[in-house]
Amino acid sequence: MCVCGEIWGLVAQTLLEKGRIWVCILLLLTAMAEATERRKRAAVVVLGDIGRSPRMQYHSLSLANQASMEVDIVANGGSDPHLSLRENPSIHIHEMKTVQLTGISKISGALALLLKAVVQFILLVWFLCFKIPRPDVFVVQNPPSVPTLAAVKLASWLRGAKFIVDWHNFGYTLLGLSHGRSHIIVKIYFWFEKHFGRMADGAFCVTKAMQHELAQNWGIRATVLYDQSPDFFHPASLMEKHGLFSRLGNSICSAMGNADCISVEEVGEHMNTTAFTSNIDGEVFLKPNRPALVVSSTSWTPDEDFSILLEAALMYDRRVAAALGEDDSMDEEQLWIDIKNGKQFVYPRLLFIITGKGPDRKKYEDQIKRLKLRRVALRTMWLASEDYPLLLGSADLGVSLHTSSSGLDLPMKVVDMFGCGLPVCAASFSCIEELVKVNKNGLLFSTSSELADELMMLFKGFPEECNALKSLKEGAMKSASSSKWSTEWETNALPLVNQVIG
Repeated sequence: MCVCGEIWGLVAQTLLEKGRIWVCILLLLTAMAEATERRKRAAVVVLGDIGRSPRMQYHSLSLANQASMEVDIVANGGSDPHLSLRENPSIHIHEMKTVQLTGISKISGALALLLKAVVQFILLVWFLCFKIPRPDVFVVQNPPSVPTLAAVKLASWLRGAKFIVDWHNFGYTLLGLSHGRSHIIVKIYFWFEKHFGRMADGAFCVTKAMQHELAQNWGIRATVLYDQSPDFFHPASLMEKHGLFSRLGNSICSAMGNADCISVEEVGEHMNTTAFTSNIDGEVFLKPNRPALVVSSTSWTPDEDFSILLEAALMYDRRVAAALGEDDSMDEEQLWIDIKNGKQFVYPRLLFIITGKGPDRKKYEDQIKRLKLRRVALRTMWLASEDYPLLLGSADLGVSLHTSSSGLDLPMKVVDMFGCGLPVCAASFSCIEELVKVNKNGLLFSTSSELADELMMLFKGFPEECNALKSLKEGAMKSASSSKWSTEWETNALPLVNQVIG
């Protein structure tokens, strides 16, 4: 021990003599700080299917990749999130069971809602306080507000963490669709949402209109974080289109009810041809007589009146027949064979592919099965998260029926469509023009007849002579290149996250 003491004494004396001991102390303190520093951590909370919550998936990726944080996602299961999320080593998914009280709901709907909220609250608190490591900040999706906001507020208090709400819409307005705004349950929900929403340490929202509403009537200062598509939303290459249509060949060519203009196609995953493409000696071509592909994504909920699309499809079919001088006695199957063999008309066949899951899906599928259409076919699908961007990037037009229960949010599906350079026909409501620029990247409609008119105008001369459609596609491509999620998040979200964490 004496020898060691003498050695350290000589070392110290030498450093003092050279006037550098302060450098050693500084280096030692820096090393100790770096050794003990804990990587920041965020918990992303979704009381719903994370696979159907794209904005919260993008938040998680940005927190991990751009803020260099460990991320715990607490959400219900159901659909797989995007592959980039599942393979990210900094993102950890904690799946809660979905609460279903079907037996009690048959006896009393109000009692079932109350018990469901209590059980969800207990589950959330258990996961947020005991199942995940202590986060520095919770980022929670709203809606749903009950019981999410109260559970996250309690967890943030117990764990000494901060709390940010991402306002996608107002939960009380969604509840009002089924109960009416004056119902006592809706009024209680409104109070709950406002009370606990004001307790957050920070807030994001999706439009300037919502930011104004939160500031003026809720006393909440929110940062506008516009939805933007991530980099994996882009126009598909010919090879990507051919691969997708080959994989979806059986689904595309299987009629939902009566035989139609697409079901006559003979395609298969291992064949060199699809309804849209041909692969000749390794080179992919788009068929000149291919149908126009129209895509719509929906959650099959009351805030999207899907009957508008079905009526517009029927009107397009009848108006094209009238424009071409066809009568009801025409042999439809012979017409389809002629088109399949290369015959072209001034108006193309339309294939509508409708993606999504939700409560009203079966009701509308039953209506589709009863339709008898000459130049229109409809398909409903649920795609893998990796195939959905490819479908948008392969389509000719997108349709959005979202009208917003509050009139203050914007449809994420339109953002994704623009990310793929896909022009959009969107249902008109109060703030949609923050996103859709009429005659630049899309069109607006209020009725099924207006949508049918737009389909007739855009697809006349398809695929080569449809100048109006080509002009909108150019505008959508400009929208795609103007901003991506990573840029929007770094500019508007990251400063707030850093400020809240302190």
